[in-house]
Amino acid sequence: MLQLTLKNVRANAPLIHCITNYVTVNDCANALLACGASPIMADDIAEAAEITTLCQATLLNIGTLNERTIKSMLLAGQKANEMGHPVVLDPVGAGASQLRTETAKMLLENIKFSVIRGNISEIKTLALGSNTTQGVDANLDDRITEQNLLPTIQYLQNFSRQTGAIIAVSGAIDVVTNAERSYVIRNGHHSMSKITGSGCMLSCLTAAYIAANPQNPLDAVAAAFVLMGMAGEQAAAKSQSTGSMRTGILDALSELTAADLEAGAKIEVY
Repeated sequence: MLQLTLKNVRANAPLIHCITNYVTVNDCANALLACGASPIMADDIAEAAEITTLCQATLLNIGTLNERTIKSMLLAGQKANEMGHPVVLDPVGAGASQLRTETAKMLLENIKFSVIRGNISEIKTLALGSNTTQGVDANLDDRITEQNLLPTIQYLQNFSRQTGAIIAVSGAIDVVTNAERSYVIRNGHHSMSKITGSGCMLSCLTAAYIAANPQNPLDAVAAAFVLMGMAGEQAAAKSQSTGSMRTGILDALSELTAADLEAGAKIEVY
C-alpha cells in the first residue's frame, strides 16, 4: 500500500494549489517538489478559482488570515468541489482567535473537504467547540496518549462521519481515520517541533498524495504521514539543530524510496 502511493505521486507529479500562510510558504513549495509533486501558490481573488482549474488538488491553510485570502479560499475550494478535485483544510490555530475559528467553520459549511488535517486541539475546536489551542500549537492537556487513544479514535471517527472528510491528526501519535477505519502512526521525532512549518508541509504532502491516489484516499493520507515522520527521523539522526533539521527533512522527502517507506513505517490499523 505505502509503496504504491509514493510511486503514484512521483509518476503523476500532481499540481497542488496551495493557499497557505506566508510563514511557511517556501518550505511548503519545496516539500511538494521534494516528494515529486508540483506547487502553485495563488491567493489573489482575481485568479484563485482560475488557478484551481489547472490543479489536481487544493490546500487551504488558515495560518495567516486576512479578508482577501478568506474570500480567495472560499472561491478556490468551491471551484475544486465543482471539478471533483480533493480539497484539504489545515485549520491552523483554530480556537486561538475568533477570526480563525469562525473562518474554519465557515469553510467547513461551504466547501466539501476530502481531508481535515491539524493538531488535536485544532480538531477538537472544530469537532467539539472546545477552544484549547495554545497559539498554533496543541494544548498538552489534549495530546493523544496510549491511555486515551481508543476514545480519541472514536470521536475522530464521529467527526469524520459528520463532515464526510478524512480526519488526520498529527502529534507524538498520529491518527488518520475515516468513519470506519483508522491508522495509528508512530513515525516522527520530537525535534520536528523545533522548526516552524512541519505541519504545513505535511498538509501539502497530504494534498499531493490524495491527488495521485484517488482510489485509496485513506491509505494515501496515512502514507503522507509516514513519509513526513520518516523524513523527520532521518533529519534528526543527522542533526537536531534548527537549520539542519529543516534542510534534512526536505532532503529526506526527496531521497526516501518506496521500499524505505514500507520498511520504516510504524503503522497500525484500528
